[in-house]
Amino acid sequence: MNHKEHKVFSEDQDIASIKIISDLVKSFDDLDGGEGERNTIKNVTVQNLDLNIKSFKVPHLVNRIAYSFFRKSKANRSFDYANDLIKKGIKTPKPFAYFEYSNLKLLHKSFYVSEQLSYDLTYRELITGLNYPDYDNILREFTRFTFDLHEKGVNFLDHSPGNTLIKKNKNTGKYDFYLVDLNRMNFHAMSFEDRMKNFAKLTSRKDMVAIMSNEYAKLVSESEEEVFSKMWSLTEKFQKKYHKKNAIKRNVFFWKRRYRNC
Repeated sequence: MNHKEHKVFSEDQDIASIKIISDLVKSFDDLDGGEGERNTIKNVTVQNLDLNIKSFKVPHLVNRIAYSFFRKSKANRSFDYANDLIKKGIKTPKPFAYFEYSNLKLLHKSFYVSEQLSYDLTYRELITGLNYPDYDNILREFTRFTFDLHEKGVNFLDHSPGNTLIKKNKNTGKYDFYLVDLNRMNFHAMSFEDRMKNFAKLTSRKDMVAIMSNEYAKLVSESEEEVFSKMWSLTEKFQKKYHKKNAIKRNVFFWKRRYRNC
């Protein structure tokens, strides 16, 4: 079955790069590499382009209908949100394009193409490495970066350990933070509750929450005790829900495997 193609490029793309990117997306399945359980990411360097090509899995029927008629696809949102962030002075890998393929007027596959950025670490390395060089300073700068998101009305719903790339700025000695995995994001004035909830997915470690709440309290009118209490209670609530959900999944998969083996 032939698929109808819809593609949008950033305004500064020239004809040569548009052709390169288009050809790579069309031959995505033949490209080397690929990582991801639900979605697949492949990194490709062609001429002077270092590209990160993300292929979103084919959505189930309900979402195919929703993404076709009622809301933007994940690829479209990723592209639009990247441009919105850049306009707000928030770093993210440069967006190049998004592609959508549909049949019978329903979305089938979609792709988001952005810059492949070299970076030093993500938040996840801080969770597992208390002895990571400049650990305390990076965590505090990350907290100030998150405060800046909140002040600019950016509620990054997937603010989780792997979704902020951290790169040391050789000129300033400070750290630059780049958001990735952008398709879940809201833009609105954020309440204190919203802000604290935005930290809930980052870590289950109480010592890290203590450092972040200490730094965040310096930037708001709430006391450090109130910031820590709210941040930690929402973290615990998320962790409890997360582990309960995983336990249910394990039980379901266990019975599915047992049933198949009968």
